[in-house]
Amino acid sequence: MKSFNHILTAGAFLLLGACHKEETVHVSPAKKEVSHPITTDTLTGAVKGTLLSGKTYYFSSDITINHGDTVLMEEGTKLIAIGDGKSWQTSPQITCNGTFISLGTADNNNFITIPDDQRTVANIGAGLWGGIQCGDTSGDVILKWTHLEFAGGPAGPAADPAVFKSGDPRNSLSYTNINGNFIMEDSWVYGTRDDGMRILHGHVSVMRNTFEACGLAGGEAFNLKNGCLGDVAYNLVIGAATNGFKVSNSGDGPVQTKVYLYNNTILNCGFRQLKSGRGGSINYEKNAQGKIYNNIIINCKYGLRLTPDADVTNTTYNNQFFFANDQRLINEFYTTDGKGVVQSADVRSATPRANNPSFAAYDVNQFDFTTASKLTLDISQMPIGIINAQAYDFSLLPGSPAALKGNGDAFKAQRTVPQGGAYGATTLDPHPDMGAYPTNGTGNRHKTSSISVKW
Repeated sequence: MKSFNHILTAGAFLLLGACHKEETVHVSPAKKEVSHPITTDTLTGAVKGTLLSGKTYYFSSDITINHGDTVLMEEGTKLIAIGDGKSWQTSPQITCNGTFISLGTADNNNFITIPDDQRTVANIGAGLWGGIQCGDTSGDVILKWTHLEFAGGPAGPAADPAVFKSGDPRNSLSYTNINGNFIMEDSWVYGTRDDGMRILHGHVSVMRNTFEACGLAGGEAFNLKNGCLGDVAYNLVIGAATNGFKVSNSGDGPVQTKVYLYNNTILNCGFRQLKSGRGGSINYEKNAQGKIYNNIIINCKYGLRLTPDADVTNTTYNNQFFFANDQRLINEFYTTDGKGVVQSADVRSATPRANNPSFAAYDVNQFDFTTASKLTLDISQMPIGIINAQAYDFSLLPGSPAALKGNGDAFKAQRTVPQGGAYGATTLDPHPDMGAYPTNGTGNRHKTSSISVKW
């Protein structure tokens, strides 16, 4: 069990200690001021304090949260990047060496994005700003009901070489502190040029989020690497260029990646990736281990992929729901180049279009993949409805073949991050319904595309 202390006063935010059955980790020991209100609407240089509810702030050059400092976004705050994606100088980033907290709410979302007139499908993959890039001794990052959109501008020569080479597209967020906490709940990641997010190390709880149209020609929606410990569940991924989720132990650090990935809904992923065998839904590789249960995988180029070099011995999986309207996709529900095999409680399309999951408001056959002579499609060949949806409801209708076909008792969440309150996570356990939208309403609450949510 994890224990922690959360203390937030007018002058200090403190996260103390995390206790895990396999290790003891102390996180964010520094005292960090959060009470200082930021009143100027233009941010430059070093920034700390509170971005005030209802206010809009702008930055056109890199801004930095220094070690020991905190930036807190109150609900209903907008942070607007002014950039063009042409170079690192004109694609500003948030450099986080301290702690970053965005506390949007269901009724009053936060936005970290570009000007509203640029928030269009035409700018998917444009990479107009540089994302949030965290140092390896940064504090924690906590995102709730927050829109992160249109990141991916090229990295500059001063980028951390362990994360990017100069010129590489940046992620909407990169987190690298193996002793830190990354908590993301009820948020959106939209239209990135490469990976939606990349967690190179750290403790994670990623619950009830939506990843849309991540990657122009490559990139995962959510990419976890060496030393990642935690839970990823009740997320919707639609139209990622490569995988919805990639879990890897690459990086050769002291802690083996161990991620529980369950009750996610993943649609139409993998088709923009040119490399053979790459691109699909869930990919565990390079000595990563975990538990993979209760996921719904719809019309993805590849299904569950456990590579021969994954820690298959210590990885368990079952109760996946697979649907496809093309036999080529059915043939790869468990990838032919991987170690995964059909499990006893899987639900699968035996023939194209069989076992429609019966979503409340989403047509899984709106695009017939049999019409594509090759299963590699650039973004211009993909109807917008299969990489994002203006309105949808992935709840399961009565009689859905995915209802009550999951396993809610196979395991409990790891809960490697602090729990509860405004600053802790609300990490959910597995549910006996499959997918991100269980019938009791406890899962993902999103019913519309990120860019359909207006200010």
